[in-house]
Amino acid sequence: MRRQNITLSNIIVVLILAVVLLLGGCAKKEKPQETTAEAPQQVVLRLAETHPPDYPTTKGDYKFAELVKERTNGRIVIEVYPSSQLGEEKAVIEQVQFGSIDLTRVSIAPVGAFVPILNALQLPYLYRDSDHMWKVLKGDIGKELLKSVEDAGFIGFGWFEAGARSFYTKKPVRTPDDLKGMKIRVMENDLMVAMVNALGGVATPMPYGEVYSALQTGVIDGAENNWPSYYTSGHYEVAKYYTLDEHLRVPEIIIGSKISLSQKLTPEEIEILKQAAWHAIEYQREQWAAYEKVAEEKVRAAGNTIIPVEDKSAWQARMKDLYAKQSPEIQEIVRRIQEVQ
Repeated sequence: MRRQNITLSNIIVVLILAVVLLLGGCAKKEKPQETTAEAPQQVVLRLAETHPPDYPTTKGDYKFAELVKERTNGRIVIEVYPSSQLGEEKAVIEQVQFGSIDLTRVSIAPVGAFVPILNALQLPYLYRDSDHMWKVLKGDIGKELLKSVEDAGFIGFGWFEAGARSFYTKKPVRTPDDLKGMKIRVMENDLMVAMVNALGGVATPMPYGEVYSALQTGVIDGAENNWPSYYTSGHYEVAKYYTLDEHLRVPEIIIGSKISLSQKLTPEEIEILKQAAWHAIEYQREQWAAYEKVAEEKVRAAGNTIIPVEDKSAWQARMKDLYAKQSPEIQEIVRRIQEVQ
């Protein structure tokens, strides 16, 4: 009888333990449902820049990156690589197109080889002044041209200021006739070559780094660029006359890779980048204006002769054939630009 009681007691204990273990197992299975979802993974994008860290366009890049990080709560981080760390402009543009670099800030001049319609923005004597250019860039024309880069595999985000380019020479130039026969260095760009030749000069394409010695030794008689470049390059030391004809206002552009950004970001996040780029414009323009002012003051203090051009009609008249050679699409853009008030 006693043996039966012991056996029954053992059975009861085993049953109790089984119930406890079963309840414990159920509790463990329900526990994962109480955990929270993981935070979204951070996305790091690379932006290539040719200028040094203290240059106005680079400062604009940093402001763009700052706004993107702030507006995405740190999810999207744009790392800026200044001083051509990722390559020179043309090579970088190709890498952006193929998706190996996410973003870049470049002049529209080399982008024109990939998106020909952008050449409309860099025709000589196109704008009345800086305000005219910015009304164009911020208006329907500027937005359409930003959109046009998509067909070449890019995403257009916004425009930056790069000032006006004027001629600097070793002797005074007050009218187009004064340029006759003068060897003027230009970028390796067909439009620039055609412009100087149309003015009566002898266009001389040459790498930027060779210009100082070429001016010094008389290989060339002059060159052309904006105030900051005229000063920081030291060209003002060997070409003492600066003629403010302001023949070109070539804006900068921020473009991204359609391939890489569509893989890394949602359409909503790409829109955040676009808005951030537009909000960085005013900051970059302020930085440019301050930089330009310092450069002008330094050049004037050095005793250089600054020649203003109040009436540009004689200069513009020389561009008639150049404009006529442009495609119908570019001529239509030019017509619309000239109508902007």
